[in-house]
Amino acid sequence: MSDTIAAMATGGSISAIGIIRMSGDDAIAVADKVFSAISGIKLAGAENRKMYYGELTGVAGGIVDLCLCMVSRGPDSYTGEDTAEFHCHGSPVVISEVLRALFSHGVRQAEPGEFTKRAFLNGRMDLTQAEAVIDLIEAETSAAVLNAAGQLRGAVGIKLESMYSALLDIVAHFHAVIDYPDEDIDEFEMQSYLPALQSSEMELERMLSTHERGMVIRYGVPAVIIGRPNTGKSSLLNALLGYDRAIVTDISGTTRDTIEEKIQIGGVLLRLIDTAGLRKTDDAVEKLGVSRTIAALREAKLAILVLDGSEPLRDEDYEALCSIPPGVPRIIAVNKSDLQSALNDRDLSELGLEYKYCRVSALTGDGIDTLCAAINELFPELSTPPSGEIITSVRQAEAISRAKVSVGLAIASIARTMTPDAILTDIEAALFAIGEITGKTMREDVVTRIFERFCVGK
Repeated sequence: MSDTIAAMATGGSISAIGIIRMSGDDAIAVADKVFSAISGIKLAGAENRKMYYGELTGVAGGIVDLCLCMVSRGPDSYTGEDTAEFHCHGSPVVISEVLRALFSHGVRQAEPGEFTKRAFLNGRMDLTQAEAVIDLIEAETSAAVLNAAGQLRGAVGIKLESMYSALLDIVAHFHAVIDYPDEDIDEFEMQSYLPALQSSEMELERMLSTHERGMVIRYGVPAVIIGRPNTGKSSLLNALLGYDRAIVTDISGTTRDTIEEKIQIGGVLLRLIDTAGLRKTDDAVEKLGVSRTIAALREAKLAILVLDGSEPLRDEDYEALCSIPPGVPRIIAVNKSDLQSALNDRDLSELGLEYKYCRVSALTGDGIDTLCAAINELFPELSTPPSGEIITSVRQAEAISRAKVSVGLAIASIARTMTPDAILTDIEAALFAIGEITGKTMREDVVTRIFERFCVGK
């Protein structure tokens, strides 16, 4: 017996349409108590997934809206239970009145993610698909949308299910031979399963290798804007964002702390981090700002070094360039192109490192498009639309890593001709790790944590 829940499925602000959904054993019966179709049909006899126009009544019995209602019976609904949806006018007051009416009939407020959690518990989706739902809701780029949609279709779950089945066959064969010695079962030879284990290890490695790209798709590229004080770092941040986010003055060292904002440049989502100017100082607050700049650089996937093109290079410019960790892509933005230039191409070449540089004016906006194009060129992999194969979940990546290690141990044990029961211990560990990803080996605390991310109504 499933209690019946209800929640608003759309935002809380004024909108054209507001949707309220119910799920549970009494969803259709309660909907019949508050909704009267103009056609006279009762929802108990209504067709699945067909919209009916009618009147909604509130707690006091008065009509609160003329709306559309749709029912969908389990197990073929989103949650696997009987559901009902009201598509009302998007007044927050109307939504509130309808919910009050539903609660008066014994329906309770849904918890965050409870509709999708019920879909998972009722076998309508696995955990990878459930996590894809919230990823799709929170997606900030088209790449994130495409990847989440692919995972919602089962792109990750199907691959893992295939591996799970192959590993389970090995365990089942071994136990069948042990438990039923008198049956006509093929002799168990672990060596014959080596290709299947090697195939699983390669597929797990391939999936794991996508995780770094997945973090970029989901959270954006951490891009640190660095340079000595007063080169125009904060002005460049404002120019890229298109509004004044950071305080800009002529006073050297105005920025004392890191400032972070997101911006999409072409197909790349950047987490732009404006930092304190890099220089030696006795000011305690400024020292702390410099320390935070260095800490941000350690996590960076892109460094944008800002130089003042109206002044000759200084030692602090070289020191700023050298502070960028090896392997971090870098772009040099030669700022203040609206002023007379004191830096020519030969001066810049003397920096002695391979880099891209662009002449820009954060004040006028000149060269900003060129800078954005150069940033896009540094991340060509983000221009390839994903189809759901990219791992964006830290939880999934950690479990895939454990599964890969366990399969690798099993392969190594076969090479050392260890006994099958010892080898199967690692195979069973891999099964457990894969099952954690899809929900086959479900831990309640893990499931609770996953659905805490969801919004109410989903």
